[in-house]
Amino acid sequence: MEDEVDRLIEAWRRERPDLDVAPMEVLSRVSRLARHLDRARSQAFDTHGLESWEFDVLAALRRAGTPYQLSPGKLLKETLVTSGTMTNRVDRLTARGLVERLPDPHDRRGVLVQLTPAGRDKVDAAMADLLTHERALLGGLSDDDQQKIARVLRELVRPFDLEKH
Repeated sequence: MEDEVDRLIEAWRRERPDLDVAPMEVLSRVSRLARHLDRARSQAFDTHGLESWEFDVLAALRRAGTPYQLSPGKLLKETLVTSGTMTNRVDRLTARGLVERLPDPHDRRGVLVQLTPAGRDKVDAAMADLLTHERALLGGLSDDDQQKIARVLRELVRPFDLEKH
């Protein structure tokens, strides 16, 4: 069964037989899938009035578990943005009533960012919708195939994750 990437690769092989275009067989498909995933994420988040970055911050706090709070430094590590960007994001989420800043009981100068009940409801609903969209993207694959792909992609991504640590 041929797809658009097969056609692109065939054209490149015809036009540039001197190049090894084999990496495109995997990475062009990953890139195309990423575009579909971005669209699915946008649809899921739009339904709940969230931007992707808002979901990322709220989800990091939700994953932290009760009482759903993190220091700004830990939020930076979870979301991979600069401190200035995070300050702006927390300000905007605070204005929307989705998070609040609290004094850090272990550091008089520090603060903690905590998910509000409204923020928790919003991120939980958006997450449920996101998973529905993601299941639809993977609908043509068996559970076994999904697990195989996850294992292979884990190996592909692992070196990049190790660079961050």
